[in-house]
Formats: sequence, structure tokens, C-alpha cells
Amino acid sequence: MKDLITVGLDGTLQSLSAALWAAREAELRTARLRLLHAWILLAREPAGVPPEEAERNDWPHRITEEAQTAVASSHPDLPVDVSLVRGDPLDALAEAAEQSDLLVLGSRGLGAAARFTLGEIGLELVTRTAVPTVLVRAQQDTPARIGSGNVTVGVSLHAACDGLLAFAFETASRRAVALRAVHGRHLSAYAYNRGGGVDRTAAEESAQIARAELAAALRPWRAKFPDVDVDEQVILESPAPALLHGTANAELLIVGRRHSGRLLPPRIGHVVQAAVHHAPCPVAIVPHD
Repeated sequence: MKDLITVGLDGTLQSLSAALWAAREAELRTARLRLLHAWILLAREPAGVPPEEAERNDWPHRITEEAQTAVASSHPDLPVDVSLVRGDPLDALAEAAEQSDLLVLGSRGLGAAARFTLGEIGLELVTRTAVPTVLVRAQQDTPARIGSGNVTVGVSLHAACDGLLAFAFETASRRAVALRAVHGRHLSAYAYNRGGGVDRTAAEESAQIARAELAAALRPWRAKFPDVDVDEQVILESPAPALLHGTANAELLIVGRRHSGRLLPPRIGHVVQAAVHHAPCPVAIVPHD
């Protein structure tokens, strides 16, 4: 544990909301918060910098000062570092992520639909960072306070996902809320009759198998976190829509991404895509083996 959370700032309302979300998380973790803004044209500021050079950095300073003021007003005792980096934002944030336990970014809504839309930088960062990344929309779209809902995690059961479940249980425990563990599963071919309808007996058998597998995957984590109330849910439909059901009251939606190192091109699966585009709450993307 590095006991450091980094939030990327770009001067938007979304990045300011990300800073406030990250500040609450840092306080819960007893960690430091780093406010980072990167700009390729940032002027160097040695002692006795000429006024014209200082003016070039006026906007970057405003961005970090606004976030620092907002964080200080709600979390006055939280230790905060401010970093102005001269360089490409993608490279700067990727490097900062390696030094952090968590990377937090703002994510713009899309009109009245209020959906997530990832910019090029956010999309690339999600695929190349080895630490969890949280995407946060504007403040009015996020839960009003910690403890007001639950933490929801999508569990695939195709392979071990200890890193994902560790993050989910730790988050729920830290926030003192229930953990909603959701597994979505397509019905097996044998569950359909010749007319295309669903055989209820076969469907229930499939659901029982999935419930047993989900319970087995969660059992060691329940024992490790006895304080966490776990709601296990198996939904017989495509994993992406199954995961999104009931997230209106979630403080955080957690999804996993296979971290395959550098041997394969980085990618985001369809479940992660659905979560970041349609979830009504902040989304944490957790890379795991």
C-alpha cells in the first residue's frame, strides 16, 4: 500500500467532483491525496520567474487552487499534495498511477441521457494502468453521502478474481455498507424448448448451479470480512444489463478488467464498456490477473 490517491484535474466540473470523491476516499483510507494537473506547455517556474512566464501558468494554478480550496472546505485535516506537471497528460497520469493505490478521473455526462463518455486519455489510462481507476461524473449525479447506499460488484466466475473481490469487500467494509455481488449468466441452450420458450425447470437448475458457484467464490471473503453484509444475486441474462439493474442506489459500481501485462493489446470488455457508459454512479475499474 502506497497510501496515496491521485486525482487528475482538467478544470471541468467533473474533475472537481472527482477531487471531492477522491478526498472522501482518502479520508476513509487515512491516505494522502494528490491533485495533479499536466500540461505540455506548462512554463518552468524557477525562483524569480518573469511575470510573462508566470502568466502562462495562470490557468493551471487556478485549476489546482480551486480543487484544493474545495477539498479543504470539506476535508480540512486531509493531507493534500499539489502537482503541476510539464508534459503529456496521459504519460503524467500513467506515471502517477504507478505511485498510487487509486487513480480518480472526472467523466463527462452526455446531455439528458446522463451517460458516461470516456475521452481518449481516460480510455487509454484505463487499459494501461495496473491500479484501480475510478470514474466520477459531476457532483449532482453522485450519491449525496457515504453510507447512503451499497457497493455493487460484478462477478464473472469464469476465472479467479481475488483482486476484484478484495477491492470490493475492502470498499464495502470501509464505507460500512452492504456489498451487492451480482453474477449475470446466459441460459444454457438446453434451457430452451423447441418452440424457443424457456423451460422453467432447466432455468432453475441453471440458476442453482450459478448460485452455488457464486457462493463458493464469495465464501472465503465473507469469512475474512464478517462485518460486511453480502447480497448475492444471480440474474439469468446477459452480464452487462444484469449488472446495471439496481445500481441507482449504489455508492460505487465495481467491475473487473483482465490485466494481461504487455503481451496482448490492451482492451476493455463489453461489461466494462456498459458500466462506464450507463451506470448512474461512480465506476471503479479494477485490473486483476
